[in-house]
Amino acid sequence: MKKLRFAIAGATGAVGTEILRLLEARSLPVETVRPLASERSVGASVRFRGEDVPVSVLGRDSFDGVDVALFSCGASLSREYAPAAVGAGAVVVDNSSAFRVDPAVPLVVPEINADALEGHRGIVANPNCTTIVTLMAVAPLAAVAGISSMRVASYQAASGAGARAMAELTSQTADVLAGREATPVEFDQPIAFNVIPAIGSFRDDGTTTEERKLTDESRRILGRPDLRVSAVCVRVPVLRAHCAAVWLETERPLTPERAREVLAAAPGVKVVDEPARLAYPMPISAAGRSEVEVGRIRADESDSGPGSGMGLTFFVAGDQLLKGAALNAVQIAERLFS
Repeated sequence: MKKLRFAIAGATGAVGTEILRLLEARSLPVETVRPLASERSVGASVRFRGEDVPVSVLGRDSFDGVDVALFSCGASLSREYAPAAVGAGAVVVDNSSAFRVDPAVPLVVPEINADALEGHRGIVANPNCTTIVTLMAVAPLAAVAGISSMRVASYQAASGAGARAMAELTSQTADVLAGREATPVEFDQPIAFNVIPAIGSFRDDGTTTEERKLTDESRRILGRPDLRVSAVCVRVPVLRAHCAAVWLETERPLTPERAREVLAAAPGVKVVDEPARLAYPMPISAAGRSEVEVGRIRADESDSGPGSGMGLTFFVAGDQLLKGAALNAVQIAERLFS
């Protein structure tokens, strides 16, 4: 395999930093990396393979000689510059929402629908972080028992809103503990010692844009446009790693015991489900890990038929910056160039 030349758009951000670390640690044959960021980062550098690599300003001429461009710089910049990267001959993996609803752009979680990469036109979209974490547990179960509905309550860390949001959680926590008022900047409400049941903007139907992403992207990735999905997305005062409580209605009976077997064999999933030992998924244990943790697996007590075994509920936790973003993007690149 030839060595690949990478550009990282958004290299100084939280996800960009993880991408650089993963490119060092994983199996892709990297020849060079070209870190790109806004003018605010002029004069900055990033560490890669023990060296300081200067950061360049992102522009339309940033991609000459690049094989793979990994974008994590926001939807507006992706829309502006990703086509230029494709025009220069690079394959783009975009971590923003810019191309997720475009039917011509594959929306991919490699463990679930890698076949969607076939026939791509130069851009591949990384799904929403909560969608990835949730579906890593849902998809293996759907493959063996089918699902007719999915309800999700997400508990999303500050990391989902970026490095400045993580810093705001830290600084607000210090302010509250010192008796000072917590002043929100990155969030609409104070995040320290609080939960915010609104991520994104509100739609006319009362849902938020984040909830709509989870609904629409789940249907597309699972290949189920008819899937009934209901979601509520909540921001919680956790630095890193998203969680979700999930309720599934299956098309065929599925016991908790069988679900544990299926999930234990699923790539990228770790079953953590020993309540007697107080072992269950938590952000504190999922942070920094590649796997998505799944536990609290049990029959859904609201199941419509007594003893039917058609309802299942569980809890998942996964690192938003890794499998929810940087790792999934790097895995897409690995599939494209393996």
